[in-house]
Amino acid sequence: MGDTPFLSVRNLTRHFGPGVLSRGPVVRAVEDVSFDVPRGQVVGLVGESGSGKTTIGRAILRLIEPTSGRVTLDGVDLGALSPRGLRAARARMQYIFQDPFASLSPRMTIGQILTEGLSIQRIGTRADRAARARAALAAVDLPEDAFDRYAHEFSGGQRQRIGIARALALEPALIVADEPVSALDVSIQAQVINLLRDLQLRLGLTMLFISHDLAVVEYVCDTVIVLYLGRIMEIAPAATLYSSPRHPYTRALLSAIPEPVPGRQGSRQILTGDIPSPANPPSGCVFRTRCPVAREACARVVPPLEEVGPDHRSACLFNGTPA
Repeated sequence: MGDTPFLSVRNLTRHFGPGVLSRGPVVRAVEDVSFDVPRGQVVGLVGESGSGKTTIGRAILRLIEPTSGRVTLDGVDLGALSPRGLRAARARMQYIFQDPFASLSPRMTIGQILTEGLSIQRIGTRADRAARARAALAAVDLPEDAFDRYAHEFSGGQRQRIGIARALALEPALIVADEPVSALDVSIQAQVINLLRDLQLRLGLTMLFISHDLAVVEYVCDTVIVLYLGRIMEIAPAATLYSSPRHPYTRALLSAIPEPVPGRQGSRQILTGDIPSPANPPSGCVFRTRCPVAREACARVVPPLEEVGPDHRSACLFNGTPA
């Protein structure tokens, strides 16, 4: 995954609750997650709802504080930064939200939305900030008059382009894209995905791409990380993961991708039951309660993430072999 990672995540853990005035279980949203993102590459986080994808993305940018762990960006420990230092560092890190409408203020013009971050970072004059905002709009193929309009005047796809432009205006080195097309109509998802991929390649962006859609992830990402109940099940280059998955959870997810040619759908591996609650995860391997190859040892041992091939690691005691 590269000799010198631009983004390095080590033993990231995030637990929620109980609150000061409440008595409830601790929700283990993310548990001991480690991975690297090389400069200029796209790494995908995939998994079912509740797997911890968004929590990881927000904890990396310290939009929520990790319970423990270390995150470094270009050698800088983000957890050790003062509020002022973190604000400066955030000029290099931007977030693209899942819901483009909810993330855009209805009371601000698009120009105000795009220049807000530049103003906070005290970048340039007012004219400089407006120029950078207009350039960002052009980069996402929106007309110049969008600058003076409001979010409700645009379609869903256009609003997501505005969200992308807002991230680009600060010229970041890292973008966390959190389900950036899941709220869009299927007919325009491909347009936005192609735009993101084109911008990433043209600008040399490093990107963490969060999605539950494995078909989209295969197209966009260089490396894929498969998550289940806050833990990493498998990491591999995209081509390797899709051709030679080793973890039974990965195999089940891949088998659910629709085959574009009728009659060519391979054997489906249907997962039974629901994903357990992160407030009460299973002992041992957290996937064992739904795993088709689980054995007695899986209830006792937390499987380590071990090398199973070049840049390919899997957290399964038996690497998905039949019982």
